[in-house]
Amino acid sequence: MPTVIAYHEIDDSEHWLASPKRDELFGALGISVRTFLDPENPNRAAVLADVPDMSAFQAVMQSQAAADAMAHDGVRADTLIVLVEA
Repeated sequence: MPTVIAYHEIDDSEHWLASPKRDELFGALGISVRTFLDPENPNRAAVLADVPDMSAFQAVMQSQAAADAMAHDGVRADTLIVLVEA
């Protein structure tokens, strides 16, 4: 099961941390995430996820549902970087 790190900038760390959208989007795929904030810049965040099905993950990340969840959470989508465990 690959581990994925996704990091990006956000508008509001409190809102991002409290949002249920990550669990709604990824929970259906059996993906649980851990959240991280940059202690020196609270507008920089990351998630660490164990992904049971990379094809499903990649498909959902290209979906309107993912775009809507990121917009709701205040994710600056143009800053999103996804790293996959090598």
